[in-house]
Amino acid sequence: MNEYPDRAALFEAFAAHVNAGKATFFESVGFDAVIGERGGAVFHDAFDDRQWFNCHSNGGVFNLGHRNPEVLGAVRDALDRVDIGNHHLVSGYRTALAERLSATTGDLLSGVVFGVSGGEAIDLAIKVARASTGRSGVVSAIGGYHGHTGLALAAGDPEYRDPFGPNPPEFSQVPFDDLEALAAAVDGTTAAVLLEPIPATLGMPIPSPDYLAGVRAICDRHGACLILDEVQTGLGRTGRMWSWQHVGVVPDVLVTGKGLSGGIYPITATVMTRELHSLFDTDPFVHISTYGGAEPGCAAALAVLDIVEAPGFLDRVEALGQRFEAGFDGAPFSLRRRGMFMGLAFTEPDGGMVATKALFDEGVFALYANNDQRVLQFLPPMILSDDDADEIITIVRRVLG
Repeated sequence: MNEYPDRAALFEAFAAHVNAGKATFFESVGFDAVIGERGGAVFHDAFDDRQWFNCHSNGGVFNLGHRNPEVLGAVRDALDRVDIGNHHLVSGYRTALAERLSATTGDLLSGVVFGVSGGEAIDLAIKVARASTGRSGVVSAIGGYHGHTGLALAAGDPEYRDPFGPNPPEFSQVPFDDLEALAAAVDGTTAAVLLEPIPATLGMPIPSPDYLAGVRAICDRHGACLILDEVQTGLGRTGRMWSWQHVGVVPDVLVTGKGLSGGIYPITATVMTRELHSLFDTDPFVHISTYGGAEPGCAAALAVLDIVEAPGFLDRVEALGQRFEAGFDGAPFSLRRRGMFMGLAFTEPDGGMVATKALFDEGVFALYANNDQRVLQFLPPMILSDDDADEIITIVRRVLG
Protein backbone atom coordinates (compact mmCIF):
# COMPACT_ATOMS: atom_id res chain seq x y z
CA MET A 1 0.00 0.00 0.00
CA ASN A 2 1.48 3.31 -1.07
CA GLU A 3 -0.90 6.24 -1.26
CA TYR A 4 1.80 8.89 -1.65
CA PRO A 5 3.13 10.16 -4.99
CA ASP A 6 6.77 10.11 -3.95
CA ARG A 7 9.17 9.64 -1.05
CA ALA A 8 9.24 13.34 -0.13
CA ALA A 9 5.45 13.50 0.22
CA LEU A 10 5.42 10.42 2.42
CA PHE A 11 8.21 11.75 4.66
CA GLU A 12 6.34 15.06 4.98
CA ALA A 13 3.13 13.32 6.06
CA PHE A 14 5.06 10.99 8.39
CA ALA A 15 6.69 14.01 10.04
CA ALA A 16 3.35 15.79 10.42
CA HIS A 17 1.41 12.90 11.92
CA VAL A 18 3.71 10.11 13.15
CA ASN A 19 7.18 11.23 14.28
CA ALA A 20 8.82 14.44 13.09
CA GLY A 21 12.07 13.80 14.93
CA LYS A 22 12.54 10.40 13.33
CA ALA A 23 11.79 11.70 9.84
CA THR A 24 14.22 14.60 10.25
CA PHE A 25 16.98 12.35 11.57
CA PHE A 26 16.56 9.76 8.81
CA GLU A 27 16.64 12.42 6.09
CA SER A 28 19.70 14.10 7.62
CA VAL A 29 21.78 10.91 7.49
CA GLY A 30 20.47 9.58 4.18
CA PHE A 31 18.63 6.69 5.82
CA ASP A 32 15.67 7.09 3.51
CA ALA A 33 14.22 3.58 3.14
CA VAL A 34 10.45 3.19 3.00
CA ILE A 35 9.66 -0.45 3.63
CA GLY A 36 7.62 -1.96 0.84
CA GLU A 37 7.18 -5.55 -0.31
CA ARG A 38 9.02 -8.15 1.72
CA GLY A 39 9.57 -11.86 1.92
CA GLY A 40 12.06 -14.30 3.38
CA ALA A 41 15.33 -12.62 4.34
CA VAL A 42 14.81 -9.40 2.36
CA PHE A 43 12.61 -6.33 2.16
CA HIS A 44 12.28 -3.85 -0.70
CA ASP A 45 11.95 -0.10 -0.89
CA ALA A 46 8.46 1.12 -1.74
CA PHE A 47 9.66 3.69 -4.29
CA ASP A 48 12.66 2.20 -6.10
CA ASP A 49 14.38 -1.10 -6.81
CA ARG A 50 16.58 -1.22 -3.72
CA GLN A 51 16.41 -4.21 -1.40
CA TRP A 52 18.08 -5.16 1.85
CA PHE A 53 18.94 -8.34 3.68
CA ASN A 54 17.26 -7.88 7.05
CA CYS A 55 20.05 -8.54 9.54
CA HIS A 56 18.27 -6.75 12.35
CA SER A 57 14.99 -8.67 12.16
CA ASN A 58 13.39 -6.08 14.46
CA GLY A 59 15.12 -7.63 17.45
CA GLY A 60 13.97 -11.13 16.51
CA VAL A 61 10.45 -10.45 15.24
CA PHE A 62 11.52 -11.85 11.87
CA ASN A 63 13.49 -14.81 13.18
CA LEU A 64 11.72 -16.94 10.56
CA GLY A 65 11.91 -14.32 7.84
CA HIS A 66 9.32 -11.94 6.47
CA ARG A 67 5.88 -13.38 5.75
CA ASN A 68 6.87 -16.93 6.57
CA PRO A 69 4.47 -19.08 4.51
CA GLU A 70 3.79 -21.60 7.30
CA VAL A 71 2.94 -18.86 9.80
CA LEU A 72 0.87 -16.97 7.23
CA GLY A 73 -1.03 -20.14 6.39
CA ALA A 74 -1.80 -20.85 10.04
CA VAL A 75 -3.13 -17.34 10.61
CA ARG A 76 -5.21 -17.38 7.41
CA ASP A 77 -6.74 -20.71 8.42
CA ALA A 78 -7.55 -19.34 11.86
CA LEU A 79 -9.13 -16.19 10.44
CA ASP A 80 -11.48 -18.34 8.40
CA ARG A 81 -12.99 -19.47 11.71
CA VAL A 82 -12.21 -17.04 14.52
CA ASP A 83 -11.49 -13.45 15.50
CA ILE A 84 -9.43 -12.30 18.52
CA GLY A 85 -11.78 -14.06 20.94
CA ASN A 86 -12.76 -12.91 24.41
CA HIS A 87 -10.25 -12.92 27.26
CA HIS A 88 -13.02 -13.76 29.74
CA LEU A 89 -13.74 -17.13 28.10
CA VAL A 90 -11.88 -20.43 27.92
CA SER A 91 -10.09 -20.80 24.58
CA GLY A 92 -8.71 -23.88 22.87
CA TYR A 93 -6.14 -21.77 21.00
CA ARG A 94 -4.77 -20.20 24.19
CA THR A 95 -4.77 -23.52 26.01
CA ALA A 96 -2.88 -25.31 23.24
CA LEU A 97 -0.23 -22.58 23.05
CA ALA A 98 0.18 -22.44 26.84
CA GLU A 99 0.68 -26.22 26.92
CA ARG A 100 3.29 -26.03 24.17
CA LEU A 101 5.19 -23.20 25.88
CA SER A 102 5.18 -25.06 29.18
CA ALA A 103 6.56 -28.15 27.42
CA THR A 104 9.51 -26.14 26.03
CA THR A 105 10.66 -25.70 29.65
CA GLY A 106 10.16 -29.35 30.55
CA ASP A 107 7.01 -28.17 32.36
CA LEU A 108 9.22 -26.51 34.97
CA LEU A 109 7.45 -23.26 34.13
CA SER A 110 3.89 -24.43 33.67
CA GLY A 111 1.81 -21.25 34.08
CA VAL A 112 1.34 -18.91 31.12
CA VAL A 113 -0.25 -15.47 30.80
CA PHE A 114 -0.47 -13.85 27.36
CA GLY A 115 0.04 -10.24 26.38
CA VAL A 116 0.59 -8.05 23.35
CA SER A 117 3.91 -6.27 23.97
CA GLY A 118 7.16 -7.17 25.69
CA GLY A 119 6.72 -4.28 28.12
CA GLU A 120 3.30 -5.60 29.14
CA ALA A 121 4.78 -9.07 29.71
CA ILE A 122 7.62 -7.65 31.82
CA ASP A 123 5.17 -5.56 33.84
CA LEU A 124 3.25 -8.72 34.68
CA ALA A 125 6.42 -10.61 35.61
CA ILE A 126 7.32 -7.91 38.13
CA LYS A 127 3.75 -7.77 39.46
CA VAL A 128 3.70 -11.53 40.02
CA ALA A 129 7.10 -11.47 41.76
CA ARG A 130 5.94 -8.70 44.06
CA ALA A 131 2.68 -10.48 44.86
CA SER A 132 4.48 -13.73 45.63
CA THR A 133 7.25 -12.29 47.81
CA GLY A 134 5.35 -9.43 49.43
CA ARG A 135 8.32 -7.20 48.54
CA SER A 136 8.79 -4.38 46.04
CA GLY A 137 12.51 -4.17 45.19
CA VAL A 138 13.64 -4.89 41.61
CA VAL A 139 17.29 -5.12 40.53
CA SER A 140 18.19 -5.01 36.83
CA ALA A 141 21.30 -4.47 34.72
CA ILE A 142 22.69 -1.12 33.61
CA GLY A 143 22.30 -0.86 29.85
CA GLY A 144 19.62 -3.53 29.64
CA TYR A 145 16.26 -2.90 28.04
CA HIS A 146 12.87 -4.33 28.98
CA GLY A 147 10.29 -2.05 27.36
CA HIS A 148 8.72 1.38 27.54
CA THR A 149 5.71 0.64 29.79
CA GLY A 150 5.43 1.40 33.50
CA LEU A 151 7.33 -1.18 35.55
CA ALA A 152 9.43 -2.27 32.57
CA LEU A 153 10.46 1.33 32.00
CA ALA A 154 11.40 1.72 35.67
CA ALA A 155 13.79 -1.22 35.30
CA GLY A 156 15.55 0.41 32.34
CA ASP A 157 18.10 3.16 31.83
CA PRO A 158 17.53 6.82 32.81
CA GLU A 159 17.50 8.16 29.24
CA TYR A 160 14.21 6.37 28.60
CA ARG A 161 12.46 7.21 31.86
CA ASP A 162 13.82 10.56 33.12
CA PRO A 163 11.71 12.64 30.69
CA PHE A 164 8.61 11.25 32.37
CA GLY A 165 9.42 11.94 36.00
CA PRO A 166 11.40 10.40 38.86
CA ASN A 167 11.95 6.67 39.02
CA PRO A 168 10.26 4.70 41.80
CA PRO A 169 12.82 4.19 44.60
CA GLU A 170 12.35 0.41 44.68
CA PHE A 171 14.24 0.00 41.37
CA SER A 172 18.01 -0.21 41.14
CA GLN A 173 20.60 -1.22 38.53
CA VAL A 174 24.00 -2.89 38.69
CA PRO A 175 26.58 -3.70 36.00
CA PHE A 176 25.85 -6.80 33.93
CA ASP A 177 28.02 -9.87 34.58
CA ASP A 178 29.11 -8.52 37.98
CA LEU A 179 28.09 -10.95 40.71
CA GLU A 180 29.75 -8.92 43.46
CA ALA A 181 27.70 -5.84 42.60
CA LEU A 182 24.52 -7.91 42.35
CA ALA A 183 25.13 -9.57 45.72
CA ALA A 184 25.50 -6.14 47.30
CA ALA A 185 22.23 -4.91 45.76
CA VAL A 186 19.96 -7.87 46.59
CA ASP A 187 18.58 -8.16 50.12
CA GLY A 188 15.45 -9.01 52.06
CA THR A 189 13.49 -6.25 50.31
CA THR A 190 14.16 -7.57 46.80
CA ALA A 191 11.22 -9.10 44.97
CA ALA A 192 13.04 -9.88 41.73
CA VAL A 193 16.23 -9.76 39.75
CA LEU A 194 15.36 -8.98 36.12
CA LEU A 195 17.92 -9.74 33.41
CA GLU A 196 18.36 -10.52 29.75
CA PRO A 197 20.65 -13.58 29.49
CA ILE A 198 22.55 -11.60 26.83
CA PRO A 199 21.51 -7.92 26.73
CA ALA A 200 20.96 -6.88 23.11
CA THR A 201 20.79 -3.12 23.64
CA LEU A 202 24.02 -3.33 25.65
CA GLY A 203 25.79 -4.83 22.64
CA MET A 204 25.36 -8.59 23.14
CA PRO A 205 28.04 -9.10 25.84
CA ILE A 206 28.36 -12.85 26.42
CA PRO A 207 28.39 -13.36 30.21
CA SER A 208 30.90 -15.41 32.16
CA PRO A 209 30.06 -19.15 32.18
CA ASP A 210 29.09 -19.10 35.86
CA TYR A 211 27.18 -15.82 35.81
CA LEU A 212 23.58 -17.04 35.63
CA ALA A 213 24.25 -19.78 38.17
CA GLY A 214 25.64 -17.12 40.49
CA VAL A 215 22.57 -14.94 39.93
CA ARG A 216 20.32 -17.90 40.70
CA ALA A 217 22.22 -18.57 43.94
CA ILE A 218 21.92 -14.94 45.05
CA CYS A 219 18.19 -14.95 44.38
CA ASP A 220 17.74 -18.22 46.28
CA ARG A 221 19.75 -16.93 49.22
CA HIS A 222 17.41 -13.95 49.66
CA GLY A 223 14.14 -15.49 48.48
CA ALA A 224 13.94 -13.27 45.40
CA CYS A 225 12.51 -14.30 42.04
CA LEU A 226 14.72 -14.59 38.96
CA ILE A 227 13.02 -13.13 35.87
CA LEU A 228 14.73 -13.76 32.53
CA ASP A 229 13.75 -11.54 29.63
CA GLU A 230 14.17 -13.77 26.57
CA VAL A 231 12.20 -11.57 24.18
CA GLN A 232 15.28 -11.43 21.93
CA THR A 233 17.38 -14.45 22.95
CA GLY A 234 14.53 -16.97 23.00
CA LEU A 235 12.78 -19.23 20.50
CA GLY A 236 15.92 -20.80 19.07
CA ARG A 237 17.95 -17.65 18.38
CA THR A 238 20.92 -18.87 20.46
CA GLY A 239 20.76 -22.46 19.18
CA ARG A 240 18.59 -23.64 22.09
CA MET A 241 14.91 -22.97 22.58
CA TRP A 242 15.80 -20.68 25.51
CA SER A 243 19.18 -19.18 26.26
CA TRP A 244 19.08 -20.34 29.90
CA GLN A 245 19.10 -23.93 28.66
CA HIS A 246 22.75 -23.53 27.65
CA VAL A 247 23.72 -23.38 31.34
CA GLY A 248 20.82 -25.24 32.96
CA VAL A 249 19.76 -22.33 35.19
CA VAL A 250 15.97 -22.31 35.48
CA PRO A 251 14.31 -18.92 36.11
CA ASP A 252 11.15 -18.38 38.11
CA VAL A 253 9.68 -16.35 35.25
CA LEU A 254 10.48 -16.40 31.54
CA VAL A 255 9.30 -13.61 29.24
CA THR A 256 9.00 -14.17 25.49
CA GLY A 257 7.64 -12.12 22.61
CA LYS A 258 8.78 -10.62 19.28
CA GLY A 259 9.56 -13.85 17.40
CA LEU A 260 6.60 -15.61 19.01
CA SER A 261 4.44 -13.60 16.61
CA GLY A 262 6.19 -14.93 13.52
CA GLY A 263 6.19 -11.30 12.42
CA ILE A 264 2.50 -11.68 11.61
CA TYR A 265 0.33 -11.14 14.69
CA PRO A 266 1.50 -9.52 17.98
CA ILE A 267 1.64 -11.86 20.97
CA THR A 268 3.82 -12.22 24.07
CA ALA A 269 3.85 -14.62 26.99
CA THR A 270 4.92 -14.51 30.62
CA VAL A 271 5.74 -18.09 31.59
CA MET A 272 6.18 -18.91 35.28
CA THR A 273 6.40 -21.57 37.95
CA ARG A 274 3.24 -23.18 39.26
CA GLU A 275 3.85 -21.46 42.61
CA LEU A 276 3.84 -17.98 41.08
CA HIS A 277 0.96 -18.80 38.75
CA SER A 278 -1.18 -19.77 41.75
CA LEU A 279 -1.84 -16.05 42.20
CA PHE A 280 -4.57 -16.50 39.59
CA ASP A 281 -6.16 -19.40 41.47
CA THR A 282 -7.59 -17.08 44.09
CA ASP A 283 -8.07 -13.98 41.95
CA PRO A 284 -8.41 -14.96 38.26
CA PHE A 285 -9.15 -11.39 37.19
CA VAL A 286 -6.30 -9.65 39.02
CA HIS A 287 -4.60 -9.16 35.64
CA ILE A 288 -6.30 -9.07 32.25
CA SER A 289 -5.28 -8.17 28.70
CA THR A 290 -8.03 -7.62 26.14
CA TYR A 291 -5.83 -8.52 23.18
CA GLY A 292 -3.37 -10.78 25.01
CA GLY A 293 -3.52 -14.24 23.50
CA ALA A 294 -5.71 -13.16 20.58
CA GLU A 295 -6.59 -16.41 18.83
CA PRO A 296 -4.99 -15.58 15.44
CA GLY A 297 -1.84 -14.70 17.39
CA CYS A 298 -1.95 -18.08 19.12
CA ALA A 299 -2.21 -19.73 15.70
CA ALA A 300 0.87 -17.81 14.56
CA ALA A 301 2.80 -18.76 17.69
CA LEU A 302 1.89 -22.44 17.41
CA ALA A 303 3.21 -22.42 13.83
CA VAL A 304 6.42 -20.76 15.07
CA LEU A 305 6.90 -23.52 17.64
CA ASP A 306 6.22 -26.17 14.97
CA ILE A 307 9.08 -24.74 12.91
CA VAL A 308 11.58 -24.17 15.72
CA GLU A 309 10.93 -27.57 17.31
CA ALA A 310 11.21 -29.47 14.03
CA PRO A 311 14.07 -32.01 14.03
CA GLY A 312 17.34 -30.42 13.01
CA PHE A 313 16.20 -26.79 13.15
CA LEU A 314 18.27 -25.77 16.17
CA ASP A 315 21.29 -27.64 14.81
CA ARG A 316 20.89 -25.62 11.62
CA VAL A 317 20.84 -22.37 13.64
CA GLU A 318 24.14 -23.27 15.26
CA ALA A 319 25.63 -24.32 11.92
CA LEU A 320 24.66 -20.97 10.40
CA GLY A 321 26.19 -19.17 13.35
CA GLN A 322 29.42 -21.07 12.83
CA ARG A 323 29.31 -20.18 9.12
CA PHE A 324 29.16 -16.49 9.99
CA GLU A 325 31.92 -16.88 12.56
CA ALA A 326 34.21 -18.53 10.01
CA GLY A 327 33.30 -15.97 7.36
CA PHE A 328 34.10 -13.07 9.67
CA ASP A 329 37.45 -14.49 10.77
CA GLY A 330 40.11 -11.80 10.41
CA ALA A 331 37.54 -8.99 9.94
CA PRO A 332 38.19 -5.61 11.62
CA PHE A 333 35.75 -6.35 14.43
CA SER A 334 35.28 -9.00 17.08
CA LEU A 335 32.25 -11.28 16.91
CA ARG A 336 30.08 -11.81 19.97
CA ARG A 337 28.02 -14.89 19.26
CA ARG A 338 25.78 -17.52 20.75
CA GLY A 339 24.00 -19.41 18.00
CA MET A 340 22.77 -16.70 15.65
CA PHE A 341 22.53 -14.07 18.37
CA MET A 342 25.45 -11.94 17.18
CA GLY A 343 27.08 -8.59 17.70
CA LEU A 344 29.94 -7.09 15.69
CA ALA A 345 32.10 -5.14 18.15
CA PHE A 346 34.40 -2.39 16.88
CA THR A 347 37.11 -0.50 18.75
CA GLU A 348 35.84 2.94 17.71
CA PRO A 349 33.25 4.52 20.06
CA ASP A 350 30.79 4.97 17.19
CA GLY A 351 31.85 1.92 15.16
CA GLY A 352 28.45 0.25 15.24
CA MET A 353 26.71 3.43 14.15
CA VAL A 354 29.12 3.96 11.25
CA ALA A 355 28.71 0.32 10.20
CA THR A 356 24.91 0.70 10.23
CA LYS A 357 25.00 3.39 7.54
CA ALA A 358 27.79 1.82 5.50
CA LEU A 359 25.96 -1.52 5.27
CA PHE A 360 22.60 0.14 4.63
CA ASP A 361 24.06 1.77 1.52
CA GLU A 362 25.14 -1.66 0.23
CA GLY A 363 21.97 -3.65 0.90
CA VAL A 364 22.34 -5.00 4.44
CA PHE A 365 20.10 -3.63 7.20
CA ALA A 366 21.45 -3.93 10.74
CA LEU A 367 21.34 -1.47 13.68
CA TYR A 368 23.87 -0.43 16.28
CA ALA A 369 23.30 -1.21 19.95
CA ASN A 370 21.98 1.99 21.50
CA ASN A 371 23.67 1.45 24.88
CA ASP A 372 27.03 0.50 23.37
CA GLN A 373 27.42 2.16 20.02
CA ARG A 374 30.67 0.35 19.32
CA VAL A 375 28.54 -2.73 18.56
CA LEU A 376 26.38 -3.58 15.57
CA GLN A 377 23.46 -5.85 16.45
CA PHE A 378 23.50 -8.63 13.86
CA LEU A 379 20.42 -10.85 13.76
CA PRO A 380 19.81 -12.36 10.30
CA PRO A 381 16.73 -14.57 9.94
CA MET A 382 17.36 -18.13 11.12
CA ILE A 383 15.98 -19.52 7.86
CA LEU A 384 18.82 -18.26 5.65
CA SER A 385 20.16 -20.45 2.89
CA ASP A 386 23.91 -21.01 2.75
CA ASP A 387 24.03 -18.88 -0.40
CA ASP A 388 22.27 -15.97 1.31
CA ALA A 389 24.56 -16.27 4.33
CA ASP A 390 27.62 -16.24 2.09
CA GLU A 391 26.33 -13.20 0.19
CA ILE A 392 25.78 -11.32 3.45
CA ILE A 393 29.27 -12.27 4.65
CA THR A 394 30.76 -11.07 1.36
CA ILE A 395 29.00 -7.70 1.60
CA VAL A 396 30.01 -7.20 5.24
CA ARG A 397 33.66 -8.08 4.52
CA ARG A 398 33.77 -5.80 1.48
CA VAL A 399 32.09 -2.84 3.15
CA LEU A 400 33.65 -3.03 6.60
CA GLY A 401 37.03 -4.43 5.60
